Amino acid sequence: MIETPYLLFLGDAPDQLAVKVAQGIKDWRPDNAVAQLRMDACKADLGIPDMTLAQAREAGAKTLVIGVANRGGIISAAWKTILIEALEMGFDLASGLHNLLRDEADLVSTAQKHGRSLHDVRIPSVKYPIASGVKRTGKRVLAVGTDCSVGKMYTALALDAAMKEKGMKCSFRATGQTGILITGDGVPLDAVVADFMAGSIEYLTPDNDADHWDVIEGQGSLFHVSYSGVSLALIHGGQPDALILCHEPTRKTMRGLPDYTLPSLEDVRDTALTMAKVANANCKVMGISINTQHMSLAEAEAYLAEVEARLGLPAVDPFRQGAAKLADALASL
Repeated sequence: MIETPYLLFLGDAPDQLAVKVAQGIKDWRPDNAVAQLRMDACKADLGIPDMTLAQAREAGAKTLVIGVANRGGIISAAWKTILIEALEMGFDLASGLHNLLRDEADLVSTAQKHGRSLHDVRIPSVKYPIASGVKRTGKRVLAVGTDCSVGKMYTALALDAAMKEKGMKCSFRATGQTGILITGDGVPLDAVVADFMAGSIEYLTPDNDADHWDVIEGQGSLFHVSYSGVSLALIHGGQPDALILCHEPTRKTMRGLPDYTLPSLEDVRDTALTMAKVANANCKVMGISINTQHMSLAEAEAYLAEVEARLGLPAVDPFRQGAAKLADALASL
């Protein structure tokens, strides 16, 4: 088990999106976020206290969590001095990067010397099966997006919370590093061997009560050439009964792909639903989640109203407004 609470390490993150791991922990498990630690070049800010390693240790932090999700998932050489010092001061380290802590000889030797633990949450801990496509009992909803980092995890967490408030049976199913760090369980999907990705999602969402919903965290986008594979694995392995479309309307190009523009919500609706019906012919698009963090309240309300009228589906910003409308839509299935 990863010991809490955390000191969230933002490193030299170039922008706010780059610290989505730390942001998710701070927003959904604020009691676990003692403080943030930023390097001089960091351009992100969680709005929680900045502390040194010594200050955070005094405040009770037990694990330094690498809260950065950089392209390629690399442990930067510039971070090493801080990570080693943290181990020497009694912190454990936790990371969801592709570049594993356990593969860094200097971190391993320092951890062993000081009796500390290295937690790599992006390592599959189960031998997953190849997907069978056999229909499972229970219900499933999946968040699908126009791009990466548009709010699919936030949508799923907010929806899970709203459904629980309404007395609906549901479970949030984490499929990425942040969700796993928040909930303590899940499948690190983008680290699963390709042939077993869909099977890992079948494993994550097994047979359940007829009225129970698995709320599956989305990943990537069918339209993102770097990460479309994980999106399709979620759609086929998840066999969703319902899809929630996720979008960030102020973004001009795909995350990390400056030559690619975002698809329309209609494009995502039609493509995702076509793929979903391969595994579940009864799948339906039930709502739309809009990330309006870069819009004023008036702009957000106007945009949500326009989208709702245009697509004929409930549209909300679940972080700003809650996901009750989306939960109500699912309750009607």
